[in-house]
Amino acid sequence: MKFLDANIFIYAYYKPKKRLNKEEQAMKNFAKEIIDSINQGKAEIITSVVHISEMVNILKHGTSIKELDEVISSLFMLDNVKIFGVSKEEYFMATELGSELKLDPNDALAVQIMKKNKATQIYSFDSDFNKVEEITRLPKIEKS
Repeated sequence: MKFLDANIFIYAYYKPKKRLNKEEQAMKNFAKEIIDSINQGKAEIITSVVHISEMVNILKHGTSIKELDEVISSLFMLDNVKIFGVSKEEYFMATELGSELKLDPNDALAVQIMKKNKATQIYSFDSDFNKVEEITRLPKIEKS
């Protein structure tokens, strides 16, 4: 089981207004492959309502409410997707972990959820996860 970071959703669903360079197109293609794999039940993932909210806050600027509702509804209905709620205590602990690991609170929350669920891989374009020794970030494509 792998953690799915918000930026994978964003790259998969965001409709850019400019032409993407090779690196950006590779990232978009990878993100779409991951989302397709999840939607087909081929990949088991975990994420949190915080990360879904993060995705919605960005995609709402270029995606209709109907499309966003469909994306979110389908995620919640898939058996191969586990979405964790977060208490204020858990989020506070994540901020403390973030200080320790030099990660923003949402990234630290992802690490915290991964550790709790014994997940060692994360789908993310955020290279900050490379700082966490016990986690492998997928893909190896670097975001500039």
